[in-house]
Amino acid sequence: MAEKILVVEDELALQETLVYNLKREGYEVEAVSDGRAALEAARDHHPDLILLDVMLPSMDGFEVTRLLRQEMATPVLMLTARDDEIDRVVGLEVGADDYITKPFSMRELMARVKAMLRRVRLVREELAHQPAPAASESGLLVFGDLTIDFIRHEVRKSDRPLVMKPKEFELLVFLAQHRGQVLSREYLLDRVWGWQFTGDSRTVDVHVRWLREKIEDDPARPQRIVTVRGAGYRFEG
Repeated sequence: MAEKILVVEDELALQETLVYNLKREGYEVEAVSDGRAALEAARDHHPDLILLDVMLPSMDGFEVTRLLRQEMATPVLMLTARDDEIDRVVGLEVGADDYITKPFSMRELMARVKAMLRRVRLVREELAHQPAPAASESGLLVFGDLTIDFIRHEVRKSDRPLVMKPKEFELLVFLAQHRGQVLSREYLLDRVWGWQFTGDSRTVDVHVRWLREKIEDDPARPQRIVTVRGAGYRFEG
């Protein structure tokens, strides 16, 4: 089945261009023009990827992403009109997986789309067929009240399911598979995000902070994902 992409862009000419090019690549595409419609479309159509403009009527892209992250882990590629570090950082902090600055070439955008969808596919396939060495036959890793389910692609804490973006889940799995080892930010970028990723090591720090807020009893004093000063992070099982 064709992968589904939701385009959220209020500039009609750009929206039509994006829809045309994505359909030409074989994707199934839905398009809306404002933030509230984006939330409804995401809930109704369950896209595999969302292309989300920052500046939107009724609700901006940052707020849309923040609300989406409370319900689903669909990857979000933000489209921002300004090459502003603050916009990029805020986008990542509220839950975006990547960003691209306008004006952008259609070739670059398509490369980003394909890379993001490919990473999601590969991780799902690997987790479904190649559970971690220490996982049980049921595909589970258990650390006290924290359970990572490789087959169902799910994390639970005290038997409560945690909502995680695909990249958060990938990072947590990779850390757990290498528990006790100190992993540098650069190594994590290379192994979890891939060499095509254009961001920097702060992306790792942001995702670690999100994970700590979800899996730690006290995120300010983490016991599971520990910072090793000057070296990186270590997962304590």
